[in-house]
Amino acid sequence: AKGLGRPIDEMFTWVDPTPLGSASIGQIHRARTVNGEEVILKVVKPNIYIILKRDARLLGFFGAFLQIFFSRYQPKRILDEFTEFTLREVDLRREADNAEQFALNFSDLPGIRFPTIYREYSSRLVLTMELFKGIRPDAPEARALPHDAREHVVDLGAKSIIRMLYADGFFHADLHPGNLFLLDTEPDPLHPEGRIEPKIGFIDLGMVGYFDGELRRTLMYYYFSLVTGDAENAARYLTSVAEAGPKSDPQGFKRAVAEICRRFYRAQQHGDFSIAQLIMESVSLGGTYRMYFPIELVLMTKALITFEGVGQALLPGLDVAKVSQKHVSRLFRSQFNPVSLLKESFRNAPELVDLLVKSPSLAAEGMRFLEERMRHPAGNPLAGIKTALLSGSALVSGTIAASVGGPWYLWVPLFGLAALFALRRG
Repeated sequence: AKGLGRPIDEMFTWVDPTPLGSASIGQIHRARTVNGEEVILKVVKPNIYIILKRDARLLGFFGAFLQIFFSRYQPKRILDEFTEFTLREVDLRREADNAEQFALNFSDLPGIRFPTIYREYSSRLVLTMELFKGIRPDAPEARALPHDAREHVVDLGAKSIIRMLYADGFFHADLHPGNLFLLDTEPDPLHPEGRIEPKIGFIDLGMVGYFDGELRRTLMYYYFSLVTGDAENAARYLTSVAEAGPKSDPQGFKRAVAEICRRFYRAQQHGDFSIAQLIMESVSLGGTYRMYFPIELVLMTKALITFEGVGQALLPGLDVAKVSQKHVSRLFRSQFNPVSLLKESFRNAPELVDLLVKSPSLAAEGMRFLEERMRHPAGNPLAGIKTALLSGSALVSGTIAASVGGPWYLWVPLFGLAALFALRRG
């Protein structure tokens, strides 16, 4: 009641006093609203934020101490990022926001569910959400489902994880079997054959990861290369997302990652292959070569480990690369359709408008200078500098215009001017 600022009986007719589950930050209870809806109450433990802040300071000192002796592994940065993620979970309004964002992202995919949030019964310290009635994917009942139902779950899981990571760049960062439910696991009476097509429900959405546009695309290319057996490109993309530290060896890291990929691909021929293990081993090489990765990459790996583990439990001998390849290939192709390219171009609209405004003056200046040079050829050795600068400016402008999706009639003349200046200089 204190966390919601209202008397309990104004909101709930029943709250189970025995927690359904408990963790370090809070605990959950079953309840029933005054409208008769069965819900879950997630309640933050008293004074937990003060305790976590104190622990965060201790971890900060510990990380700074470890940094002195193990700087190549960046322990301080890792602990700082872990602390930041943990402190975010204390404010349950963030989890409510995350749940609604996920639901919006997957609104076109009814097979994926996120709990409905009851905002009128929620606050910073209490979260009221829909109760999922289902089974855990690692439960015996899940393994007892018909084979086609388990195949459906695995395919749906692959689609959802790949979409979170590489399409939305907004993903569940604390995935494990306890945070997943299989819903609607009974035969569908409307289906002519009584087919079972379970839905997947995601819960505990307080910890999420974000990939910005460039990082998301690069990691999509990395994962696409992994599942298609392209060791060299997988190594190249993984290297490109790393931050090079002092005395780093990017080329050595890239060669080592490519070799690990080839070793795993050879093992795949004998049925001994794990995408998640391949990623973990590749990332763990970063310390050796002083190449450092954002914590989101570690969280991505955790999500893939969960998918792979659940998939293997439901379908022993599952070829994760093959299942993933279908969905990541579809996503890869979708990045290059005209609508996606147009949307990406509009993100760069300010730069494109600025370039459009400046291009006529650049072109006019270039033509005047070219005409002057043709009438009065320069004789001194420094005369070519201005030509080189104009040529370079036209080339750079044309490249920018083309890269942001500008119209051809803008960048083709710029490239033409660059070529003319270069020829005159020669």
